[in-house]
Amino acid sequence: MLQGKGLFEKFGKEYSPGQMIFCEFEQGNDFYLIQNGRVKIAKIVKDKEKTMDILEPGDIFGEMAILEEQPRSASAVAVDQVEVLHFNRENFVSLMTSQPQMAFKLLLIFARRIYDARRRLMILLLDDIQSKVADVFLMLSEKEPNYDQLKEIVLKVTLDDISHWCGEPIEKVDQVVSHWAKIGKIDLYPDKLMVHNLNDLRRLVNSKRK
Repeated sequence: MLQGKGLFEKFGKEYSPGQMIFCEFEQGNDFYLIQNGRVKIAKIVKDKEKTMDILEPGDIFGEMAILEEQPRSASAVAVDQVEVLHFNRENFVSLMTSQPQMAFKLLLIFARRIYDARRRLMILLLDDIQSKVADVFLMLSEKEPNYDQLKEIVLKVTLDDISHWCGEPIEKVDQVVSHWAKIGKIDLYPDKLMVHNLNDLRRLVNSKRK
């Protein structure tokens, strides 16, 4: 994570709990890197607000608007007292020129966040909750270097995490996960779960993907 008193003095902003950082559909040409606190990313899906993610220190948000020059695709709200580094095209160019090593680290984070945002949107675009939960498990499994050969995997994930990522109420997610545990598709533990057959999940998601 990029840190330093000089950086925050030059690029820093603070937000109070509950304060809106930006709204879905508004124009934007800047992005943010969280230094302290958490930020909720929410999106309107089928006329309802869905929490897409809860971001933590080290995460970037708002980057899609500056890359695509399109309105914001989601809203960002401070969950806690939040400190961010705030960048736009002008000051980012200045950072790259004056501190290239730091800018390179930021670009790596930037690229990872773009991939994560697009991957999570793919989950939200699925129509039914079972395929959404399955795709969350696949998304987490894809981080493994030998993903294509994996059949079983242990995922350190909670119901809250799954609910956030698939944009569905935790009660509905619990129903799906409990059913899969009952029929032996997964094993449940307090802070993790084991998926027994990733190929089953791949087939389910592929059949539902439009």
